[in-house]
Amino acid sequence: MTTIHLETFGKGKPIVLVHGWAMHTGIWREFARQLALNYQVTCIDLPGHGHSEKIDPFALERISAELVNVIPEQSCWLGWSFGATVVLDIASRYPERVSSLVLLAGNPCFTGSGLGTHDWPGMDIRLLDDFADQLNESCQATLLRFLSLQVNGLPDQKALLKVLRAAIYECDPPDGHTLQGGLAILKQADMRPALSELKTPVSIILGSLDTLVPVAVAQKMQQLLPSLELNIIDSAGHVPFLSHSRETLAIISRFMDEQCL
Repeated sequence: MTTIHLETFGKGKPIVLVHGWAMHTGIWREFARQLALNYQVTCIDLPGHGHSEKIDPFALERISAELVNVIPEQSCWLGWSFGATVVLDIASRYPERVSSLVLLAGNPCFTGSGLGTHDWPGMDIRLLDDFADQLNESCQATLLRFLSLQVNGLPDQKALLKVLRAAIYECDPPDGHTLQGGLAILKQADMRPALSELKTPVSIILGSLDTLVPVAVAQKMQQLLPSLELNIIDSAGHVPFLSHSRETLAIISRFMDEQCL
């Protein structure tokens, strides 16, 4: 059995936080403690990240199975960035374990060249290819470049980048195999059919200045699932839980109170 690291705070309705590519639970800690004033919050390290044991292959189906295996109760699953892809997959494969979903700065098809469409707003797939190539040369430099994209253009860019860097260096970075596997999932995963078929409540939280998940994707997601709740935080980028924590907490809390069991 794969060892998966968890950190749990608070009591109440359960919500599970799934971090993004190359990150770990430390990125959530202060935000999680604030959320845990009213809910039971579990931060989980993806396989091969933080203190969780790595898996081979680092594939979406296997990731979802490992996470569900350590969360026994039906919960709200919140995924940030890459984590949004993971929680969509969990909701699709294990609907009985998911009471609701929150996609935070994430979308069902990360790149702009997903299957069956020519106008899906997403990240340029060539940028992900560049990251994959650069990982072989310098893992640290590649991770720093990816971090900078998450706060690019924000007024408090330097302060946020400092927080991100401190969090990521709290633990050893994932190995090259795990990082490459994550990039492959971001390039290839198309969870739009899964989103369109969801029966559970879904909340989307996007930043108006996000350079990795363009806010233009909001309309496309609403077309796939008209019942979803859409929230756009003005002047936020890819890390609204750090840059706009109060607004993000308010949105999640309202959704938890109104929609979750």
